[in-house]
Amino acid sequence: MPNRSTLLPYGALILAMLIWGSSFIALKYAFISYDSSWVIFWRLLFATLFLLLFIPKMSLRSFRSQDLPALLLMALLEPCLYFVFESKAIENTTASQAGMISSMLPVLVALLAAWLLGERLKNRMMIGFLVAILGALWLSLSSSLSDYAPNPLLGNFLEFLAMLCAAFFTISVKRLSQRYNAFFLTGFQSLMGALFFGVLTFASPLSEPMGRDELHFGALGAIVYLGVVVSFGGYGLYNYALSKVEASQAAGFTNLIPLFSLILGYFLLGETLNSSQLFGCGLIFLGVVGAFYRQKSRG
Repeated sequence: MPNRSTLLPYGALILAMLIWGSSFIALKYAFISYDSSWVIFWRLLFATLFLLLFIPKMSLRSFRSQDLPALLLMALLEPCLYFVFESKAIENTTASQAGMISSMLPVLVALLAAWLLGERLKNRMMIGFLVAILGALWLSLSSSLSDYAPNPLLGNFLEFLAMLCAAFFTISVKRLSQRYNAFFLTGFQSLMGALFFGVLTFASPLSEPMGRDELHFGALGAIVYLGVVVSFGGYGLYNYALSKVEASQAAGFTNLIPLFSLILGYFLLGETLNSSQLFGCGLIFLGVVGAFYRQKSRG
């Protein structure tokens, strides 16, 4: 029977994937009413303010100045660069397609682990990666233009770049979690992200303020949800799980994100996929599952 210490990290990962799957829908909904840079800024600011409640649990005494470059790199990868790419991706493609592209994260993490950590990369992982890439290209090229997806090819490519940032981020957090707890890492991420997007937003002459015409309470609720539930809850759960399980195992759970995003996108936004796009989704799943499939040994 699995013990409590085993169940908690996996339960945290499943809940984190559900929360992250819902983030695509919340972002899409918020971007309809407000400029993307303002949405991300307020999302991270809400997360930072909420995290002030947990300062006593952050173990600030464990901070070492020599770890600052690694911490800054972690925050630069995610949320900074990650949200730069993903916010533009959501503006150009559907939430469902962006969620499908995110399923490539486990393979990307495996490739980086082989490169940076010296882990063995098996042939099936390479084949699976190529199949997943083919599926992502098929999904993008078979997409049709719509109000929700004005440029799906560009949007899906930007989402892929966001997944690259997330893969590097996973390796970074795995190393840092040996010294810092999930509260500290999540708080540092949120604070650096809020500062980054605050400067980026207020310094840009093209950025429009939150209240363009009138308040949209549904969109504002989505931003609060993104800041408190997704940024704090999702990253907090994921960072906690990374401190307990291997990075490749944690990344493998991201296969649940596209499933949750497809279901929520259908029920909440009315998004659908044509038969050719579904075939592309199938290739992505086939590539990811094939890369991590382990045949049971006989006897």
